[in-house]
Amino acid sequence: MKKTISSLLIGALLAQAFFSLALFRPMEIDQAVITAATATLSNPRRSYMSTVNGAHVAGAGIIAINADVNPESTVQGLFPGDTVMVGPNGSETVSSIPTYNGTNFVISGGLNVGASDNDLVIATQSGTLSVTFTIGSAISANGYVELTIPDPSATQSDGRPNYDATLANAGFDSNGITVANTTTSGGNGCTWSGAETFTAGTGNGHVYSFVTTTQCNSGTITMVVGDGTKGLVNPGRIGAVGTADVYQLNIKTKTSAGVEIETRDVSVAIVEGVLVSANVDETLSFTVAGRTGAACGATSTLTTSASTVPWGVLSTTYASGTHNASQELTLSTNSTSGYEVYAQETDQMGLNGNVCTGATPSSGQYTFSAGTCIRDVGVGSISHIVAADWGATPGVNYGLGYSLEEQDAGIAEFEYNDSGSWLAKQFADQESTEDETADGAEIMSRATGPVSADNLYVCYRINIPTDQPSGYYYNVVKYTAVPIF
Repeated sequence: MKKTISSLLIGALLAQAFFSLALFRPMEIDQAVITAATATLSNPRRSYMSTVNGAHVAGAGIIAINADVNPESTVQGLFPGDTVMVGPNGSETVSSIPTYNGTNFVISGGLNVGASDNDLVIATQSGTLSVTFTIGSAISANGYVELTIPDPSATQSDGRPNYDATLANAGFDSNGITVANTTTSGGNGCTWSGAETFTAGTGNGHVYSFVTTTQCNSGTITMVVGDGTKGLVNPGRIGAVGTADVYQLNIKTKTSAGVEIETRDVSVAIVEGVLVSANVDETLSFTVAGRTGAACGATSTLTTSASTVPWGVLSTTYASGTHNASQELTLSTNSTSGYEVYAQETDQMGLNGNVCTGATPSSGQYTFSAGTCIRDVGVGSISHIVAADWGATPGVNYGLGYSLEEQDAGIAEFEYNDSGSWLAKQFADQESTEDETADGAEIMSRATGPVSADNLYVCYRINIPTDQPSGYYYNVVKYTAVPIF
């Protein structure tokens, strides 16, 4: 009997000890934790914050910043294209940074209104925050996920970046974000249709939470704060230029009663962007090439070169093969706004190069004051700007003129077959001060670019009267190619 009682007593004591131990350290049913947690900012650039150095008048294009303020005392954090606030000027555009570690930057168009000494200079950087994680324990029905984002110690939601000398007191401005700018998705068995809240911080973090109305068993969940309308505003620089400021976010899963199931910290870093820049020189390639054969509806037996149209001994009887010639113009440029090509003759074709005074002969077909010349063609209202039909054969319309045949569509100012039999113009006459750049005088052009190897044929035609005085006649035709940058 004593033995039996002793056994019972020992068993009771062991049971009590086991029960006490269980109370002291409850058994863990599920050791699983949140895994594969990542946080990604769509825009990881720091916001830029400085102040104006000295008063700046309206229209000022070069902005000077103070070299002795925090967080920025140089322009290293600004890039061309950034939108910047300069005092009361809310949305100026940075056009260039003269010296990357200097204290001046240039804006497009100048200030709308003046800025005072020590006015703020701010270039806000904002974007969406995406946090992805895999749960290790189920979230019961009506439980929820909760994301805490570090906020600044003051002014947490005014849409401007914040700055503090210590990372512990710095954070993201919530920029007026509401649940309309947030989303939660993913997980196996989750139904994200319950209560959703976004609460801007008051120094203890911005908190975003979402309830799943059904049990969330496993899988990967993604929480996104911000959208194309509003995004978190990144803080100003705390650490050294080029060294990231690292902010810690917290993820929790909770029951419907708010009891924590799992938790995990995840970090996100912001740093200056890297301005990768290169200068590409403006390029222009323009060639004049000789040719023979068919062009502008005529087949020439004459071979031109890049620098000559050698008519040779010219008959006073017009023939298509001997009184027509052509050259090929080819142009390439990296200009984004296209190009224009102009032509101008030094004078009309003078005998031994004598001066052909005026735009038309003073008498007959070849007398120009004291000079003898092969005139520029005269037919209808033809000029260096206005084209006229010279006919299938020139007949009694004497002189030198030109037409065009494009090899690439849309580049010729006109073409020989646009109307009539052979549409032609005169070359702009430098001696008569005719403007080769006048509207309608260009040879070839495009309004957009870049272009590669645009080309056309310039077709020369000449016709002289039977009494044209003998001798050597010449002038020089000059082509000017102008890329538009």
